[in-house]
Amino acid sequence: MEIYWHGQACFEIRSLSADSKTKTRTIIDPYSNSIGLKLPLLGADLLLMSHNNEENNNIFAVKDNPFVIQGPGEYEVKDVFVNGFFASRKQEDKKDLGRITVYIIEAEGIKICHLGEFSQKELLSEQLDKVGDVDILMIPVGGKYTIDGVEAQKIANQIEPKIIIPMNYKIPGLSVDIDGVSEFLKAMGQEDIEAEDCLKIKKDNLPSETKIILLKP
Repeated sequence: MEIYWHGQACFEIRSLSADSKTKTRTIIDPYSNSIGLKLPLLGADLLLMSHNNEENNNIFAVKDNPFVIQGPGEYEVKDVFVNGFFASRKQEDKKDLGRITVYIIEAEGIKICHLGEFSQKELLSEQLDKVGDVDILMIPVGGKYTIDGVEAQKIANQIEPKIIIPMNYKIPGLSVDIDGVSEFLKAMGQEDIEAEDCLKIKKDNLPSETKIILLKP
């Protein structure tokens, strides 16, 4: 499996089928260029969108006529299994910003949790049951519209994944006013981490203790 991060909550997952003969491309939360970042040319077999806003729902930017998932439910596409459930977003000036969908994605025997623009102070017990044992956690850390770095550390401790990939934090070019990743790394006690171009991982080489992976956008 290969995992690429394209900024904000947008990820590209390339996974092999059970017989290793075909590759499935899964794209999560493609954004519009209005946020200051330029989305690369993307094609997909499966497209997941966690929230209906410009940072998560640029469906027309993804080519090759993917199967689109825009909310809770259970799905199977080309040996990729997806289960989505609702979570809450923060209220801004007492305005309800609606709900987001948390996605659990399973491929190549690896279980991934993508939290979208998650902003709850903690996962409810029924949500934690749906998450289950996670290998890779994609978690927002930039604050304002999502949990911040300290809050993300608490959520990560609830889930106890093998790998944590931070997302939704300030990077060069991004016009959204959020924090960088440093607060989260400090809260986790892992500040000296070099960013990687992509994560290449197999089920049998997952770490035994929680590891943070920074990906270059």
